[in-house]
Amino acid sequence: MHLLLFALELAGTFVFALSGAMAAVQKRLDIFGLAVLAFATGTVGGITRDLLIGATPPLAIADVRYGLTTMAAALVVFFGHRLVDRISRPVAIFDAAGLSLFAVGGSIRALEFGISPVMAAVMGMITGIGGGIMRDVLIDRLPMVLAPTELYATAALLGSTITVTGMTLDWPFVPTVIGAAGLCFFVRYMAMRRGWHLPVPRVGE
Repeated sequence: MHLLLFALELAGTFVFALSGAMAAVQKRLDIFGLAVLAFATGTVGGITRDLLIGATPPLAIADVRYGLTTMAAALVVFFGHRLVDRISRPVAIFDAAGLSLFAVGGSIRALEFGISPVMAAVMGMITGIGGGIMRDVLIDRLPMVLAPTELYATAALLGSTITVTGMTLDWPFVPTVIGAAGLCFFVRYMAMRRGWHLPVPRVGE
């Protein structure tokens, strides 16, 4: 695996696990629940992608570094959640960072396995949204991807599409990855700050 891709995967795993662990703290779960939520949030997106593209066993299962990364994030939050919580909307911020890193890394991994560009972009989106969906389901909250006030999957799909386009057209690798991840994060962050969302049907009018 390309070193940068591996770094994207581990970084995405870490920040997504942070968001899961912070959600566990907000729900007042014990350390075991915190660790479970961190692991699920950090790995489910990548596991789902790998199963869909035939990459078995999934990286998050085959490589112990992924599990150790989620446990490191869980410990950071368990012992330092008061410091982490000073960040405005920490779960959402870490989630946006993980979304960006996984959308880019997931689409590249799909391309490496011979998946068509269109479906590789979809795989990038699935990688990005999978962990957040699992986190929200486990804590009995409407997944962000379904919330009418959230630009979530759209931001992930934008980042993965730019990545796939750049890889297909042989754009410079590092600028493409940074630009795609940055744009994905920007769209997601501005959606949270400015209330950007897709059209919603007006019921009863």
